[in-house]
Amino acid sequence: MIEPTAPPRRVIIVPCSGIGKTYGSVTREAAYVAVEELRPDSTRIVPLSLLVLGDDDARSAVQDAAVITLDGCKLACATVNVEQAGGQVSRAYAVLDFYRQHRDLKPQGIAELNEGGLALARALAEEIANASDVLLRKEDDHA
Repeated sequence: MIEPTAPPRRVIIVPCSGIGKTYGSVTREAAYVAVEELRPDSTRIVPLSLLVLGDDDARSAVQDAAVITLDGCKLACATVNVEQAGGQVSRAYAVLDFYRQHRDLKPQGIAELNEGGLALARALAEEIANASDVLLRKEDDHA
């Protein structure tokens, strides 16, 4: 008899939903780059809006996985809502703090980020990808 295999483990990424704000756009772009290009087999985006609405699948996803949040402002809505949904944030990134470390990458634009914004998002995505690798290794070590 073949035993069912467990679904692949993934790190959940919850980006800011600050529509109409440059730093919110940076977080979403970084999440897409991390999930679609850099770590498609080990990461997944859970939209903040679903957590705010109390979606059962979104709540379950953040409760059952390592979670990385990406906040576009000091309100830290992604981090706060993951915790309110019963999830534990394994790694939280504030884009403003990340920008302070990369001042040469000045983001501008909303619907379309400028070259600096795209470069900042890519740098953040690479950091997210590396953090997700570390988080999955820690889970493997505890298994």
